[in-house]
Amino acid sequence: MISGTSMLLDIKNLAVTFGSGHDPFRAVSGVDLQVAPGEIVGIVGESGSGKSVTMLAAMGLIDAPGRVTADQLTFAGRDLLSMKSREKRAIIGAEISMIFQDAQSSLNPAYTVGDQLLETLAEHQNLKGAAARARALELLEQVEIPGARSRLSAYPHQLSGGMSQRVMIAMAIACNPKLLIADEPTTALDVTVQAQIMELLVSLQRSRDMALILITHDLAVVAEVAHRVAVMYAGEIVETAPVPQVFATPRHPYTQALLASIPEHSKGASRLNTLPGVVPGRYDRPSGCLLVPRCPYAEDACSRAHPELVLVGDAQARCIKPLDDEGKPRA
Repeated sequence: MISGTSMLLDIKNLAVTFGSGHDPFRAVSGVDLQVAPGEIVGIVGESGSGKSVTMLAAMGLIDAPGRVTADQLTFAGRDLLSMKSREKRAIIGAEISMIFQDAQSSLNPAYTVGDQLLETLAEHQNLKGAAARARALELLEQVEIPGARSRLSAYPHQLSGGMSQRVMIAMAIACNPKLLIADEPTTALDVTVQAQIMELLVSLQRSRDMALILITHDLAVVAEVAHRVAVMYAGEIVETAPVPQVFATPRHPYTQALLASIPEHSKGASRLNTLPGVVPGRYDRPSGCLLVPRCPYAEDACSRAHPELVLVGDAQARCIKPLDDEGKPRA
């Protein structure tokens, strides 16, 4: 575990609730997450598991009727929950930046690449005129866009998916953030471009010594670049551990199922390994462990009580019987 005094981002008991009245829906519940300076943390899980909502909540980007609560939500020792809106605006987009899913949809189609970069620089660094344009060109060159000068006057529809993603990365690093959140940064890109984008992100992370939170479905990427991983299911973190340990000895049945579904693990089989069922939604959530309907190890006790995160070596797992080194429930 990382010392609390060294935390860049420290989240404890985060919850995100949508709706009001007698039937609110808690999309994220009880999330604890810590990120140290310069650390790469992967957040993995199926669609609908709460990965993106968790990070949007941390950045203060959940609008009404959504409600965010937490016992602690601090960034570099500053309390984001009690912070005034003006102070928070000075941090979000500058010290904390986020690359959203689908870059081509995130860019404004009515403005050129240069205009959108200049707006970011004017808002957070008070750069204008020739100095701002020079900085914008420098940023495009840093993200390895060919013909960077000509791209300043290009509109988003004139860019490929990979180029658009590089522009989004340039905007995200424009203010030298301490923390960069990348939400599925390679979605909808071909395999070759995916590898290039990930290589670029890791290179920028290392050269700037910034923390990186990588939200992804791709466990192979997490294995290659991340230091720690948090596995989410149905709005909760069900396991968190150093990356080597998660891949060698997963402690939660859901993590084990995710790893088994990697195609390389099904070589020679007639079918890929799968976990039957879907992530529970608003109206079909079990009262005990949320994985019960899909878990191959479920027993009666799993349906009676909602499990807490328990410490298993260097890992934490939300299971009444975390898996042992052989991949079986502990007695």
